[in-house]
Amino acid sequence: MRILIYGAGAMGTSLGAYLVRSDPSLVCDFVTRNRDRVASLKKYGAVIVTASGSFTVPVNALLPEEMHGTYDVVFLATKQRENGQIAEFLRPFLKEDGALVTVQNGLPEEGLASVLGADHIYGCTLGWGAELTDGGKVSVTSEGKLCLALGAYGSGQRLGDLEKLLSSAFTVTKGDLSEIRYSKLTVNAAFSTLSAISGLTFGELAKKHKGIVLALMRETVAVARAAGCVRLEQNGYDIGKLFSGPFAGLLLPVAMKKHSKIRSGMLRDINAGRRCDVDFVAGAVVRAGEKYKVATPKLRSAVALVHDIENGLAELSPETLTLLD
Repeated sequence: MRILIYGAGAMGTSLGAYLVRSDPSLVCDFVTRNRDRVASLKKYGAVIVTASGSFTVPVNALLPEEMHGTYDVVFLATKQRENGQIAEFLRPFLKEDGALVTVQNGLPEEGLASVLGADHIYGCTLGWGAELTDGGKVSVTSEGKLCLALGAYGSGQRLGDLEKLLSSAFTVTKGDLSEIRYSKLTVNAAFSTLSAISGLTFGELAKKHKGIVLALMRETVAVARAAGCVRLEQNGYDIGKLFSGPFAGLLLPVAMKKHSKIRSGMLRDINAGRRCDVDFVAGAVVRAGEKYKVATPKLRSAVALVHDIENGLAELSPETLTLLD
């Protein structure tokens, strides 16, 4: 089986490194447009740092123009802003019965399917955080076992093969893709967006800003229900029910303990002077709310506030969260 990690940033590299470590015979190419990143991967390999230690995996790193042949599985781990162009670029590299698995946040499958066809598209949510550190190392910022959830957008003919591949390195949950997506969005649309506004970690948000976190989560749950999602499961719990109940404020810091050190990737983009993906995370929920006639005023305001920070019209600060109260 020939594998491609397209988008060898922090999340893509960590995904690929764990797969290769679990099966060194796996043929896996790591591709990114960042020439310095390719050079670092070629020289040092994929260096993964966790709370319990570190490991290094030699990898085959390439620029997009160096790609050749076709792949059985393509894991897409880029930002979503150029998904249409990327899907067109990847089309000749995907085998006739190949699978494109998007590990992007949000709801990216429909757009990818419009280019590559629904039966080629699978969605996967990664249950850990990671960031690039000095020297090109990847720091995994979540603790405990690494979990992911996997679902098919179309017929799902390769779902069993993908589950087998991923289960060699991760704890895999297979299920309804819409429920998988909205389960992750319930967390990301709130925590990632608010982290991008405040600069705070997920743990700090869960402890100090429960009210606005829960407000954004509950708007996402309302949209998910309107989209037909029955159960929004994470770690065996229906988080839609869990965070709609009277004890949600007490449970929130406990539920986020494993991810307490994470800061949003959108925050890193803003600090680096790049446009972030808020329109494809919280913004995706807002658009779905319009489709299903569900009001999302807090999410809409949070998205607008992130853009104000990008444009220098608001300060990136914990105090800025008060504008959402």
